[in-house]
Amino acid sequence: MNDRAESTGSSADSGPLLEIRNLHMQFPIKRGLFRRTVGYVRAVNDVSFDILPGETLSLVGESGCGKTTTGRCIVCVHKPTSGQILFQVETEERVDLAQLDNRELRPYRREIRMIFQDPFSSLNPRLSIMQIVGEPLKANRVASGSELEDRVATLLRRVGLRPEYMRRYPHAFSGGERQRIGIARALALTPRLIVADEAVSALDVSVQAQILNLMQDLQEELNLTYLFIAHDLSVVEHISHRVAVMYVGKIVELTSTERLFANPMHPYTEALLSAVPKPDPRLRNKGVRIRLEGEVADPGNPPSGCYFHPRCPYAQERCRHEEPDMREIESDHWVACHFAEELELRGFERIGSTAGH
Repeated sequence: MNDRAESTGSSADSGPLLEIRNLHMQFPIKRGLFRRTVGYVRAVNDVSFDILPGETLSLVGESGCGKTTTGRCIVCVHKPTSGQILFQVETEERVDLAQLDNRELRPYRREIRMIFQDPFSSLNPRLSIMQIVGEPLKANRVASGSELEDRVATLLRRVGLRPEYMRRYPHAFSGGERQRIGIARALALTPRLIVADEAVSALDVSVQAQILNLMQDLQEELNLTYLFIAHDLSVVEHISHRVAVMYVGKIVELTSTERLFANPMHPYTEALLSAVPKPDPRLRNKGVRIRLEGEVADPGNPPSGCYFHPRCPYAQERCRHEEPDMREIESDHWVACHFAEELELRGFERIGSTAGH
């Protein structure tokens, strides 16, 4: 189903490029005339995962689940409330980015870059493409003058744009071309890790495929590592080696892309997979889409026990009072569900597929 799942075996020998350990990010809730803190929004709540060199790990879930906040903690836009962000430097030592101040973070900002969701608002309309793509190079004193222009031209060619476009402004480009400019800007400082936050969700389907293919080609050419943040599992399937499913600030399932699609073990993952569009007309009437009742839990006032239990069709009394631990049910298949071994959940169905139950 997904041959990308097989391509990172050798990278495991060198250890993870990034390790996230017990990450928490809370935002205060302030009310009243004196803006007193009356509570906290737990946007990221005890999240842990690793990303191997050359791998694409996708972080998926509904809007508001905390996946973008997790990405912004990793690129150090937000300083986490607690937890570790361990980044492997070239000496193979690990540096905890969560403990560094802005001055100490400066050298690591070159190695972790971000591609933003909206290609229209992420580019300054008053700057030319030369200024936008060249800004990281100038700010970090990597290049200037004619060398800067040559570097920008090379970056534009690498993402499929003509160098003579560098004198133009963002309004002259389509959405897909603007996202290519955003990718060129992210590549300017030759990073090792790129956080792609909903990088194709604002684009047409045909353009999405072009950008995904470009990202895969760049990954192979430059040995890039991606944290790919998305809500669309049909996109995630084609770019990811592994997938982490988030719900209300917590990871509820983490495994290889192939295994997740064939054999989900958390009810929330099953519901997400049931909503993936099926392009094959022979499958459109096969299976039933799971429509979850109720609203996503409030991260400022989450329910007791399992956060998913108010919407879960399989919930039992234990789920209402006891929070499930993240457990390795099968080899490299982690699930936070009390009854993961007992449930028979349906995977993503294809013609000729034996996945699902």
